[in-house]
Amino acid sequence: MESKAYLENELNRIKRWEKDQGGGWFWDKLMRVPFKLLDRVTPKFIQKKIGTLLDEIGSFIQTGGRYLASEKRVYRFFEHTTGHHIQSKEDFQHVPVEDMKKASLKVGTRMKNTATVQGASTGVGGIFTLAIDIPAILTISLTTLQEIAIMHGYDPDDKKERVFIIKCLQFSTSDVVGKEAILKELSNYHHGAKSNDVISQIQGWREVTLTFTEQFGLKKLLQIVPIAGILIGALINRTMIDELAETGTMLYQKRKIMERLEGAE
Repeated sequence: MESKAYLENELNRIKRWEKDQGGGWFWDKLMRVPFKLLDRVTPKFIQKKIGTLLDEIGSFIQTGGRYLASEKRVYRFFEHTTGHHIQSKEDFQHVPVEDMKKASLKVGTRMKNTATVQGASTGVGGIFTLAIDIPAILTISLTTLQEIAIMHGYDPDDKKERVFIIKCLQFSTSDVVGKEAILKELSNYHHGAKSNDVISQIQGWREVTLTFTEQFGLKKLLQIVPIAGILIGALINRTMIDELAETGTMLYQKRKIMERLEGAE
């Protein structure tokens, strides 16, 4: 298992990454377009499809529903990637965080490629196939974060864990102020907050997911032009999942490292 010095060094690296997350890029500046203006140019059926994301995310938090990932499949992938034989979540207690990170990054690459193909294929028809891509990319997003959670020894069947996953999802699309607020909330996980305490933080989950839904909708609308949407759709999906996988890996690494440092004291 890792030394305390190694864990502290990795924790400092993650904290530096957190501080670098406020810069933003082209999308973040584009996303400042007033949402009312977007409503005027967005077809009603697309607005409705984007709006259903809120209900889908709420359903995931409450029950997991159809979005729950297969633990056994993740165990097999982890074993193939790292050589560690995993039969239950408890087995991850003896796995170095470096191997967890290695497997998580590989999941990110796999899901990024899947999202790229998905975005390109639905970009063929522009706005007419956009309604298919929206729920598909949500599924890929939630699956990516769940697999990263499992590879760090956490259980998405636990409602508390699904809250953490949604927070990761929100973090990847928030501005610098939003990111700081989310990190503060997630610190409760690192300090042993009770499940009810954490869940109570998102009783208004519609507001929690609003930022994600708005930015998601705006990004997807850029691929409404037929044919040109192939390239745009592929790029948007690839970028979204790449950033999301990095976010999930970093935040779960931080959580696991802090737990182990506390256990070493």
